[in-house]
Amino acid sequence: MKAAVLKSFGTPLAIEDVPAPVLGTGEVIVDIVSTRVISYTNEVLSGERQYALDLPVVPGAGGVGRVRAIGPDATKLAVGDWVLCGPTVRSRDDAIAPDIHLQGVSARGEGGMRLQKYFHDGSFAEQIRVPTENVTRLGQISATEADQWCALGNMLVPYGGFLAAKLQPGETVLVSGATGNFGSAAVAVALAMGAACVVAPGRNETMLAELVRRYGERVRPVKLTGNEADDCARMKRAAPGPIDCVFDIMPPSVATTVVRAAIMTVRPYGRVVLMGGVNMQGGAGLELPYNWIMRECITIHGVWMYPPDAAVRLIALVRAGLLRLDHYETKAFDLDHANEAVAYAAANAGPFSMTMIRP
Repeated sequence: MKAAVLKSFGTPLAIEDVPAPVLGTGEVIVDIVSTRVISYTNEVLSGERQYALDLPVVPGAGGVGRVRAIGPDATKLAVGDWVLCGPTVRSRDDAIAPDIHLQGVSARGEGGMRLQKYFHDGSFAEQIRVPTENVTRLGQISATEADQWCALGNMLVPYGGFLAAKLQPGETVLVSGATGNFGSAAVAVALAMGAACVVAPGRNETMLAELVRRYGERVRPVKLTGNEADDCARMKRAAPGPIDCVFDIMPPSVATTVVRAAIMTVRPYGRVVLMGGVNMQGGAGLELPYNWIMRECITIHGVWMYPPDAAVRLIALVRAGLLRLDHYETKAFDLDHANEAVAYAAANAGPFSMTMIRP
């Protein structure tokens, strides 16, 4: 089969024929119809993000496709089913604290690297082999709809954070990083889950206005100034009442003061979700006040990705009409032009924009 292969960091992807995946027990092989190119893929492939990848590797974080083959433990899937392939691979021998590997992206720790050696290659290929539990049925869709269904990959990340924080209908949420690709998805997901209001801080006034245009008055935009104390006060004033939950998904390049200003807006007994890149590449930490966390009874959730049942629940929100996929505009490339797709994704990294590879 044809695939895009990263042979060394900082070199272009090689488009070449590689052996097709071989089915094992507890696995599914899927023909990839569409896979999204994450906006920072160029930083992963260059080595800038210092992600743990066993090279050579086929990159690509999940996608949408049709089942080619199933193992004996699959009782609901059938060959030909349209499915979402999730990249979050978990070890099966420790339900409490499993090792995690993001197939085709990165691994965490020694156990994650061991997982990566087996579930090695990602979705920039004609076929992918994934654990059975990483395949979720979409129901009947058309090939032309596959691109938009890939938006679930953006939405699942914040959805996992909100599930961890037990977001309730009627609550007020602040999304730190709301004008980014994952942040704008967080705004949509919070509203779909029933948030009464989403405070959306950012410096891009055009994009803040666009969030309001798309999602209405439940979105309260806040133009950030860069002054930590002033920004914290402005965000609090924008909310109709106490802020129940703060969700952060800022990238590594953002100053910790910006993140801290958002976190400090949460009410007593409130929850904070950390899913961003602060301190990923070294440097200062958040330096949150110990006494404030303790006396205000603040709960802080560090969340990486999402639980195994999240995809089923998120698809149900889409099918119920609570979460729309048609906000996304897509630009598609074939597999032969995977390097062009990576460059395009980096240059067009804003919200409501997805770059696709269609193998």
